[in-house]
Amino acid sequence: MSKSGVAVLGVFVVDLAFRADNMPAIGETIAGSGFAMGPGGKGSNQAVAAARAGAGVSFISRIGSDAFGELAIKTWEAEGIRPRVARTAEAPTGAAFIYVHETRGDNAIIVVPGAAGGIGPADVEAVADAIRDSRVFVTQLEQPVDAARRGLEIARAAGSITVFNPAPAIQFDDGLFALCDYVVPNETEAEALTGIAVSDLAGARRAGDALLAKGAGTALITLGERGALFHARDRSLHVPPFAAGKVVETTGAGDAFVGGFAAALADGVDPLEAARFGSATAGISVTRPGTAPAMPRRAEIEALLRG
Repeated sequence: MSKSGVAVLGVFVVDLAFRADNMPAIGETIAGSGFAMGPGGKGSNQAVAAARAGAGVSFISRIGSDAFGELAIKTWEAEGIRPRVARTAEAPTGAAFIYVHETRGDNAIIVVPGAAGGIGPADVEAVADAIRDSRVFVTQLEQPVDAARRGLEIARAAGSITVFNPAPAIQFDDGLFALCDYVVPNETEAEALTGIAVSDLAGARRAGDALLAKGAGTALITLGERGALFHARDRSLHVPPFAAGKVVETTGAGDAFVGGFAAALADGVDPLEAARFGSATAGISVTRPGTAPAMPRRAEIEALLRG
């Protein structure tokens, strides 16, 4: 059987987003200017982004037997995502508190993975066929590291392209990098992983060198409004940002980038062009509120790329 599409291992949470002009101090209550509740979680966001970008997507996770879990199922059904998801009554579906600055769109987030925090290697092995059959496998670190490692091991053994988004940037064994064709951190995560400040392209290249030295195939460091750096052993190129309108919210931009990048890789696109596709995906997503709801469709991305 030929490989196709994208498999994503990660977390679904319900985003509870509050807009205000500042974060309250301890003991302080402030008035906000907006509230929204919707589907989120890095893994699920990336799955939605990849699906809207045209990929066939399987999503691997664990959710609770509760109302938030029902929202998860409805979200994946609406996007045509194949859930390979266990449900449990022993823990709730995850949730995230998101503060969004009401004019700049900057954000701060607290994530509680809930049921997905209990995903282990055995859970991943139980749905290993979804990983083996995928052309691209994606994971992050909102679920336990051991589960991410097992997914990467299965994908690598099966010859699938492996994309690792080390977010949040918790400590893990550097041996994980050797399983990654692409490691995709943002500036903060790249600095946490390498100890090298990523304040400009030169810093990003130094951090990229350190990630390659740890065993990663290619370092793809996202740089927010400055785009991204595609840093491989044979080439190091700046991927420019794409301006698609006024920035409303940056919360899901990194997930949009990863999902768009994975979808393009699954189509067989050159990796550097896939990074441009991811950058355009992110450029559109920040012009809309929410995380998963902000992910653009393939036609929109292609139109932006055409200019």
